Amino acid sequence: MVTTTPHTASRGALAGLVSAALLLGTASAVSAVVGRGSEPFLAVGDTVVRLSPSVVTSFAIETFGSYDKLVLFVGIGVVLAVVAAVSGVLATRRLLLGVAAPVLLVLAAAAAVLASPGATALDLVPLLVGTVVGAVAFVRLVALSGARRPARTGTTAAEADDGVAPVARTRPAASRRLFLGLVGAGAAASAGLVAVGRVVGGTLRDATASRDGLALPAAANTLPDAPTGAQLVDGAPFRTPNVDFYRVDTALTVPQVPAEDWVVRVHGLVDRPLELDWAALTTRFEVVDREITLVCVSNPVGGDLAGNAVWRGIRLADVLAEAGVDPRADMVLSTSVDGWTASTPLAALVDTDDPLLAFAMNGEPLPFEHGFPVRMVVPGLYGYVSATKWVVDLKVTTFAEDEAYWTPRGYAEEAPVKVASRIELPASFEQLTAGPVVVAGTAWHPGVGIDAVEVQVDDGDWQPAELGEVPGPTTWRQWRYEWPAEPGQHTLRVRATDADGEVQTDERAEIAPDGSSGWHSVVVTVT
Repeated sequence: MVTTTPHTASRGALAGLVSAALLLGTASAVSAVVGRGSEPFLAVGDTVVRLSPSVVTSFAIETFGSYDKLVLFVGIGVVLAVVAAVSGVLATRRLLLGVAAPVLLVLAAAAAVLASPGATALDLVPLLVGTVVGAVAFVRLVALSGARRPARTGTTAAEADDGVAPVARTRPAASRRLFLGLVGAGAAASAGLVAVGRVVGGTLRDATASRDGLALPAAANTLPDAPTGAQLVDGAPFRTPNVDFYRVDTALTVPQVPAEDWVVRVHGLVDRPLELDWAALTTRFEVVDREITLVCVSNPVGGDLAGNAVWRGIRLADVLAEAGVDPRADMVLSTSVDGWTASTPLAALVDTDDPLLAFAMNGEPLPFEHGFPVRMVVPGLYGYVSATKWVVDLKVTTFAEDEAYWTPRGYAEEAPVKVASRIELPASFEQLTAGPVVVAGTAWHPGVGIDAVEVQVDDGDWQPAELGEVPGPTTWRQWRYEWPAEPGQHTLRVRATDADGEVQTDERAEIAPDGSSGWHSVVVTVT
């Protein structure tokens, strides 16, 4: 038997942690050359996202917002750290017992890599190289961890099976200084390997330089500045700055695609399949600007997963007209460079000239987080069926033939944005002073427009709010109501009516399957 002391156990845990870090660092460096989808840590994360049920993904978005991916990374890291540390402790007693869990994790990571979109056997190389480096470090550090055995000559057959050479039984334990020195060197090496991977990857695929040097083509139309009376909510600009625009997607790392390397394929039920690169996209079709509000289906009642921006691009209707759409088609399946898909009703793309293949946002090339170099922008539909970022494939097809990422997860195939409104001032539970109080917020029904907003105090009559100006029906609309506040606790509610006369429903609905609904309300105290 091997005697494991507290000091030995702690050194075994360190051995496991450093070995796992070396595995991941080596794999990260090698994947910089092989390709993005070959990095095991990211591949595991992508697989977790793909396999998570809709209730889990919706909870993550609602709870953590734009930090959902960071939370996932931390969660995976914690699990790996615990497994690595426990494996190291077990290995100080019996080496084969300690490697059982890591072997299973490596096999799971290999499966995740091969399950990535477009993966080949070559994508396993980073994991294999990392595994060899991590395994060598693991065996060596465990041997130096200080596990002690009764000093005697000879071994039994059972002891010979535990993976520790007989000579290690009688050799004095490695000094604490040597062990810690190797641990420190291993930790530094793993960090250095990750840094090298990032630098090499950036050198080989320098999308930043591509974006910085991109000259945007001029638009055929010129949009004026936002109307003077558009902003009625203090601190909430009518046009959302790029840095503040919401981000919801499944990409664990933002794809880095140089504009010069980008190509979109248009195929399926078309007469003339197309392949458009950046030059063709920006020279063969008319470039236009459109001001459009986008809304995420994960936006809860009163939530902030909506944004308004000026988008520049080419009309999707023009692209589909050049391809020649078969009359049997009723859907376009768009695919991102990372394999995510969206199913957009064909009619929503060809019946108006607002939907775009967009390459600019608020006067600058798309930020990487928002789809550089090209994405889809479609007013009136929730993003999960329309707003594909980093788009590289457009398949003209039917709903009967194809389904997108969210459809098998319980979400509707077609998802028009619902009439919605929110109160942004005052904040819920805010303490107010009696007298005139400004109640203000935003309402939207992109593609239709908002014609009226009403505010209710407690159970009183609905009162009309002042509406801000808008450039057209594809944007949201700000509103404002001056309330003669009286002392006490009060509940404020808001509802909107769109340009077709549809009144926002008070019926509460969850995010799945086609977006939340209900009146937004806040509770305030007036003194």
